[in-house]
Amino acid sequence: MPVIRVLSDRVANQIAAGEVIERPAAVIKELVENSLDAGATKIEVEFRHGGRSYLRVEDNGCGMTKDDALLSLERHATSKIVETVDLDALGTFGFRGEALPSIASIAKFELQTRRADAALGHEVLVNGGKLVHVRECGVAPGTRITVTHLFSAVPARRKFLKSDATESAHIIQTVRLYALACPQTAFTLIEDGRVLFQSPVCATLEERVAEIFGRQFAADLLAVDAAESGLRLTGLIGKPGVSRASRHEMITFVNRRPVDSRTLNYALIESYATTLPKGRYPVAVLFLEMSPAAVDVNVHPAKREVRFRSEGEVRGFVIRAVLQKLREGGAQAPVVETPADFGSRSADLAQATAPIRPQPTIAQPFPSWKPEPSAGPASNVAHPRPEVAGHLASPRSLDSSAIENRESKIENPAGVPPSALSAAAFPRLTGWRFLGTAHGDFALFESPAGVVVLDRRAAHERVWFERLQAQFAKGEVASQRLLFAVSVELDPVGSALLLDRLKFLFAHGLDVAEFGRNFFRIEAVPTWLEPETAEVFLRDVLALARDGRLDEKNPRLAEEELAQLAAQKVVRLPETTNETDALALVGQLFACAQPHTSPAGRPTHFELSRGELAKRFQR
Repeated sequence: MPVIRVLSDRVANQIAAGEVIERPAAVIKELVENSLDAGATKIEVEFRHGGRSYLRVEDNGCGMTKDDALLSLERHATSKIVETVDLDALGTFGFRGEALPSIASIAKFELQTRRADAALGHEVLVNGGKLVHVRECGVAPGTRITVTHLFSAVPARRKFLKSDATESAHIIQTVRLYALACPQTAFTLIEDGRVLFQSPVCATLEERVAEIFGRQFAADLLAVDAAESGLRLTGLIGKPGVSRASRHEMITFVNRRPVDSRTLNYALIESYATTLPKGRYPVAVLFLEMSPAAVDVNVHPAKREVRFRSEGEVRGFVIRAVLQKLREGGAQAPVVETPADFGSRSADLAQATAPIRPQPTIAQPFPSWKPEPSAGPASNVAHPRPEVAGHLASPRSLDSSAIENRESKIENPAGVPPSALSAAAFPRLTGWRFLGTAHGDFALFESPAGVVVLDRRAAHERVWFERLQAQFAKGEVASQRLLFAVSVELDPVGSALLLDRLKFLFAHGLDVAEFGRNFFRIEAVPTWLEPETAEVFLRDVLALARDGRLDEKNPRLAEEELAQLAAQKVVRLPETTNETDALALVGQLFACAQPHTSPAGRPTHFELSRGELAKRFQR
C-alpha cells in the first residue's frame, strides 16, 4: 500500500484553486469581494484577452500592513471569522481565506497595498506559489492586485478555458453583479484598454440599474418592497410583458450576495407564468434579506449557490410579493402564445407595458447594389456606410414583389404558388390524405402505413431554418429599409458586444447604426423579420453573444445559431389550414436534410402504424 503523506502547502493550494478558480471570472469575483469587504468606495477592474494574460483589481479600501499582506497569502488566513458560530452571522462576502493563496499558486501574483495612515506601501510578488520578493513601494491608499499568466503553473487547466469572448462575457457578468449589489461603490470595467462601463456612486438601485443596463431598460421595471416573517424582498421586476430570451437578466441576491438559487429563479418564473409566453424569461433585480442563520452560503466551493433552511417558505413569500406587485402594475390576462408569437402581442398589452412611439413600417428597399469592377470571377459589393465596409457579403436589395409576398412566404416557406402545391408535387406523399388539425398546432394525416401526427410549428421551424442557412451560406439575405428607424438603448456591455458584430449583422440583413453613447438605430431588417419585433430580435441576438454562442471566429456556428433564432421568430401559424397547404408543408419538410427534428431538437412528427392502431383496439 502506498505511504500516506501530508501534501505540501503549494500542492494543497493548487488543489484548492481547482475548486475555487475554475476560470478568470472567478479570480475577479474573489478580488472584488475582498475589495468590498475592505470598505472600498471605488473599484477598477481591468482585463485583457479574456483574462488569460492580465487581470487587475484596484480599490481605495482600508489597505493592509506588511504583516497582514504576507499573512493573507497563507491558507485559511482570514479576518472574517474566528469560531464556527461566526458562520451563522456572516456579514461579509469572503470568509474562508483561501482565494489569494489559491490564485498565487497558479499565476504570477503581485499585491501592492497601503494603509491610509502609512507613508509607504508594500509590494509582494509571488510566482507559481513561490515568494519572489517583499519590498516597500509608492502606491495610493488601498490595494492593487495584478494577476498575469493565469494557470501558468498548471498549463493543463488552460486547455479547458473557452474562447476569449466567452471568458470576457463571464467577467463582465461578474462585475455587473457586484456593481448592482453595491450601488454606493463606484465601478469601472476596462477590457483590452477600452472602458466597457463606468458607473459613479449611485444613491439608489434604480440609478445603478440605469447606469449599467440603460435608461430604457430601467423604465420597464417596477419597484418591489415586501416583508413577511423575518423575510424582506426589495428590488426591481419587469412590467407585465417585458421579457428576455435568456436568464441573464434574472438577477437575485441573498443578503447582498449574488447567488444562483433555483428556489428564487423558479419562484420568479412561476410568478410570471400567466404574463409571459413559454420560453421567455422575466427581468428582475431582486434582493432577499433574511437572518444569516437561516441560509447556508458555504454549500458550494465558489459560493455561487446557497441553501435555505425553509425552501418552501422562501419560495411562497417571493411568489406572493411578485404577484402582488404585478397586480398593482396592471398585469393582463394569461398569455398562451409561444416564443415565436412574442412579437405579435395585442395592442392593449403593448400599450400597457411599453412607451408609445411610431411603429416602423415597410418602405423603399435598399438602392440597387452595383458591383465594382473586378478581375476575379466575383466582385465585392459596395456597402452604403463606410464604417461597416469589409469582406463580408452585403444583403441583397429587396424588390417590390418580395415585400408584397412576405406574409404568404411566412406560411409557405418554399414560395411555391398555391396551385402547384399538391400531393402530386411530392412523390413521397402518394396516398396521403389530410384529416384535419388538433389543438391548433398539430396536423393529422392518413398515410398508406397508418396515421401521421405533425407538429406544424416544429415543421415550419425546420423548413425555415434550412432555408435561412442556405441564404446565409450564399450571402443572399434580402433586406428592407424602415421608414422610421427603431431606437434601441443598450447597457455598456451590450453596446460593446453589438459594436463588435455590426458587420456580421449587416451581412445577414440587419442594419444597425450607432446613434450616440449606448444608443443605436435599427435602419433595415431582413424581409422575414417583422419590423415591430426588430428590437426584441436584436436583444435576443445579443443574448446569444453574451453566452458566447455568436463567435465571429467561427462564422458557420454563428450563422447556425442566428438561423435557429430567426426560425423561431419568423413562424406565424394560421389558425386553420387546408389540405393543399398542409400537404405542401409535409412535402417541404421531407425535402429538408434533417426532417425528423426541429432546430431545437424537438420531433416534428410521429407515425402510428396500422398494426399499432389495430393493437390498441385489440383487433
